[in-house]
Amino acid sequence: MVSVFIPKETADNERRVAATPDTVKKMTGKGLKLVVQSGAGAGAHISDDQYKEAGAEIEVEAAKGFGNADIVLQINIPTEAQIGQMKEGGSLVSFLWAFENLELVKKLNERKISMFAMDAIPRTTRAQKDDALSSQASLAGYKAVLVAANHLQKILPMMMTPAGTIKPSRFVIIGVGVAGLQAIATAKRLGAIVEATDPRPETKEQAESLGGKFLEVEGVEVKKGEGGYAAEQTDEYKQAQAEMLKKAFANADAIITTALIPYKKAPITITTDHVKSMRSGSVIIDLAAERGGNCELTEPGKTVVKEGVTIVGELNWPSTVATNSSDMFAKNVQNILFDALDKQGAFKWDYKDEIVDGAMICHAGEVHHPKVRELLGLPPLAKSEPSSGQKTGVAAEGEKPAAEKPAEAKDDGDYEKKPDGYEKKD
Repeated sequence: MVSVFIPKETADNERRVAATPDTVKKMTGKGLKLVVQSGAGAGAHISDDQYKEAGAEIEVEAAKGFGNADIVLQINIPTEAQIGQMKEGGSLVSFLWAFENLELVKKLNERKISMFAMDAIPRTTRAQKDDALSSQASLAGYKAVLVAANHLQKILPMMMTPAGTIKPSRFVIIGVGVAGLQAIATAKRLGAIVEATDPRPETKEQAESLGGKFLEVEGVEVKKGEGGYAAEQTDEYKQAQAEMLKKAFANADAIITTALIPYKKAPITITTDHVKSMRSGSVIIDLAAERGGNCELTEPGKTVVKEGVTIVGELNWPSTVATNSSDMFAKNVQNILFDALDKQGAFKWDYKDEIVDGAMICHAGEVHHPKVRELLGLPPLAKSEPSSGQKTGVAAEGEKPAAEKPAEAKDDGDYEKKPDGYEKKD
């Protein structure tokens, strides 16, 4: 029986947990053994007794849990100590941000740990059920509007009163990704006037469909990003964007900024001059604070008042709604494990599955991810991936050469070819 361990998260101000009683019950129903560290669900208001009732065992000592587990499910980047406690040849499913944590990749690889990185999941239609970046960002966008409303000393909707009409608040959303779209929808539902901007022209229709007015930078070249992300733009674009936003900011009551470029410092979209031009009492919610912030005056981890403007640099927004964010993350990782179970209920990582192929950083002592190999100075993989089972009983199947794309593999095994990749057969 494959053993799955859910540890208590140790990062500062982290309230989330990687499994809920609902996902524990479903995973045990599939024949997996679930072990949860005592107190792991406390931040999300889940007791040890609730996990027990769902079929999990409770382990007090984290080291024992890590050491006995075939698979570890957690949210945050593993520490060196945690990696050292893990069973050699086991599997870890969590966020990693491998490009920035190459030393951790080396340590994981030394212990032959199969590292499935939640931040490396391909942005495809089929992967939406596994996409924790999106599930967590959506909640962050919702909460950002509520926090902005709490800091504003005015209401959001227009209100007709005997004393006169109260004008609605104005929100500007920078970045029309998952978080931005949820922020647009939430602010609009609460009655605010919403404007939004993004360098990706395809987001205009999405913003407008939710009732937002799209602010478009015109007359300059727009670089196209990859994987659903915006690309870093030219200085000419940034200057034109700054001029356009200056007018919008002068009338704004609240700005929610979400602009991120993968594996780079967050781009500055709100300058000191912009802040000086804003109304006293207005609010900036910087959802990019963990990457340095989109606002030049953001202080990550703090809420400050600069030039009469409240700037919120909260870190780990999903953790502020831990009940829902834990539930969504737990379902994401549950889906990943279920896709790796074959028809007989045996667990194996299969590179014919494009999600596994894209998210597996290292496996069985071999760095699998091409870009990570490049950053580590390793040559491209030219041989077949290892296909032997592991000591833990968690087998890996990968008979295609690493250079071969999943879409070029044969239509066999537990997966069948679909337009956007491979899908597990019923």
